[in-house]
This record gives sequence, structure tokens and C-alpha cells, in this order.
Amino acid sequence: MDIRIGYGWDSHAFKPGVPLRIGGLSIDHPEGLAGHSDGDVLLHAITDALLGAVSAGDIGSFFPPGDPRWKDADSAIFLDLAKEEIVNAGYRIVNLDTTLVLNAPKIGPISGEMRERVAELLGIMPANVGIKAKTPEGLDANHVAQAHAVVLLERIEEPGEIDTMSAVMQSQRELEDVVRDLVSQVHGVPVKAPFDTDDIT
Repeated sequence: MDIRIGYGWDSHAFKPGVPLRIGGLSIDHPEGLAGHSDGDVLLHAITDALLGAVSAGDIGSFFPPGDPRWKDADSAIFLDLAKEEIVNAGYRIVNLDTTLVLNAPKIGPISGEMRERVAELLGIMPANVGIKAKTPEGLDANHVAQAHAVVLLERIEEPGEIDTMSAVMQSQRELEDVVRDLVSQVHGVPVKAPFDTDDIT
């Protein structure tokens, strides 16, 4: 099985007067995350994990922070592009695991809702999305939110590959028929197949 693993990381400082969005959810909190876009640290990390898994660069390669088009943009846009990149590369998402590192707000009470939202954005089942949260104990990063993301991809089986295998099997049967005919002509007696495939159960 052809698989790829991608890892992404991002961080944003908290800033007063900015709406807080994490994992595609709007969260009630006195401060949001500073950033050129909506500052969704989790979606940014996931985007980088997806892009990295297929060697397509990083989020800044496609959405430079100085580009006014992405000012206050919904980070789901970035995620959509990363999904297109992995499909174009011939892969699909198997599962995703993430860890948020922040002092507040508490993610535990909303982790289920966040899992469902991230799964919806990625087009996979919530059971294939992991979301964990840790406090930045000992990191001196109480006013920062960080996100780590690891994604597993597998190659999409092309329908053409199945058709090709069927064609090979049919060609093999035809070749066996030709060989039996040649042998029967040389020896003057019909040659039967070693077994009848219709008898196999």
C-alpha cells in the first residue's frame, strides 16, 4: 500500500479585540488569535500537514501573509486548496491526529464539536480525527496558541488499474486456450485444462 505521512505546526499570539476561531469554530473568548487571515491555528497546521505529505510546499507558498486578498480570510479556504493538492497527487486522507497547546480557553468541553467540524471540512468521518489539548506548562507560552497535526494519506486506487488487471487475466486465459489447441494439434488428442475453474467454490 502506497502511503504518505505529513506533519504541520503553527502558532499565533492572542490579541484583544479579535474573534477567536480554532478548528473552524467560533469560540467565545476575550481574545482571538492574531494573524493575517482569521488566525485559525489548527486549520493552518492541518493545511501544512496535507501539503507536506505530497511535497506541495506550505501554506505560505500559496497564501503569502502580505497578500491583501487573504486579509481576515476563512482558513477553510486554505484547507480546500490543500485537499485539492492531495487529490491531484492521487491520494486521500486516512486519518488525522492533532494537538493544541494553549492555556485558555479549555478545549475539552468543545473537542467533540471541533472534531465533527474538522471532519466535515476534510470530508472524512469524525472517528478518523483526533483532537487533543495540552497546557503550555514550562514553555513560557501562556499567551500563545500552538497546533501540531499529523496526517496519513493513502493512494487512491485508480479504476483503470482494476480494468488492467482484468485484461491481464483475460489475456492469460486466451493464451492458455491457444497453447492447448497447439498441443492437441501436435499430438492429435484434445488437451484438457488441469481443472475446471467453474468447480472452484
